[in-house]
Amino acid sequence: MRVGIDARLVYYHQAGIARYCLQLVRALAEINKEDQFVIFQSRRDHRQLISQHNFQTKALWTPSHHPLEQPLLSIELRFTPLDVLHSPDFIPPMRRRCRSIITIHDLAFLLYPQTLTKGSARYYGQIDQAVRHTDHIIAVSESTRRDIVRLLGVPESMITVVYEAPRRFFHRLPDVDLKPRLQRRFGLQRDFALFVGTIEPRKNVPTLLSAFQQLLDHYRPELDLVLAGAPGWLTDEVHGLVGRMGLSGRVFFLGRVSDEELVWLYNAASMFVWPSLYEGFGLPPLEAMACGTPVIVSNVSSLPEIVGDAGLLVDPTNVDELTVAMWRLLSDEVLRQELIAKGFKRAACFSWERAARETLELYRRVAGRG
Repeated sequence: MRVGIDARLVYYHQAGIARYCLQLVRALAEINKEDQFVIFQSRRDHRQLISQHNFQTKALWTPSHHPLEQPLLSIELRFTPLDVLHSPDFIPPMRRRCRSIITIHDLAFLLYPQTLTKGSARYYGQIDQAVRHTDHIIAVSESTRRDIVRLLGVPESMITVVYEAPRRFFHRLPDVDLKPRLQRRFGLQRDFALFVGTIEPRKNVPTLLSAFQQLLDHYRPELDLVLAGAPGWLTDEVHGLVGRMGLSGRVFFLGRVSDEELVWLYNAASMFVWPSLYEGFGLPPLEAMACGTPVIVSNVSSLPEIVGDAGLLVDPTNVDELTVAMWRLLSDEVLRQELIAKGFKRAACFSWERAARETLELYRRVAGRG
């Protein structure tokens, strides 16, 4: 079997779908030495993602998210023989001579169209065409699968759920005093609650700030709030809200952090708080649990499915409920230890090896080799 995987996005981004591509390709290389894989990369990306005899790299000129991406890809891929082409960023070429699989990570762009730029709206507007011109769809959660059926009218038989996973890089750091490191690097001196993600409306940061303000007013803990993630849509409004709430000096915006720094933050945090309004999967809660940090997440979309009973679930629109959940983790040590233990077990249920095996089985089935 000869499989093509479109990994062009790995050059442009370091998170999200790009990381999904990278982890999947690496996991496939670990479990498969027989089939032939062609990894399509940006012509600007000169790295060899996988050094293995059955993995070939081919450079493509077509940039990701280009208005003419579909017809240009059709031309570039015309002379590369494949049994199946996997498009992790969900847009397959317009014409092809092989079977097609696409991955849909979430449908936030349909549920929250106000968060899109004009360019993004044009690109994601191709989703209806994409689902009707592919042979099969991978959804990263049952929640996303239901959204695809409900919002796009795709038959359930066309969709297979394959869960993502936290990288093994995220783990507990035993017997390490991280406070001096975090104080030198970020100026953090108190215990802190942690949020990780792009600062954008879907992540519901204003509600988190309101709950944190209420926590300080009602319970007066020696606790800061740390937000690690790149600025996104309407970030300036969130920064302004911190000042108006009188939270300056208690809320820290770190911006994008390195993987090593993120492991430090997960391990040192008193809790991980994620009141997101919608997630197709939600890796940060699993990463936090793998590092031994108790989590609070929203009770909507995929998060109850991913976290299970290993975290506290709250209504993301209810400030009081979120405040009380944060105080419970600060004041109830028995609950903390119970969630930490459950979190380790829950995070271990997800692995890239399992994701690769399930994806490989799907390649064979779609290619007619199963």
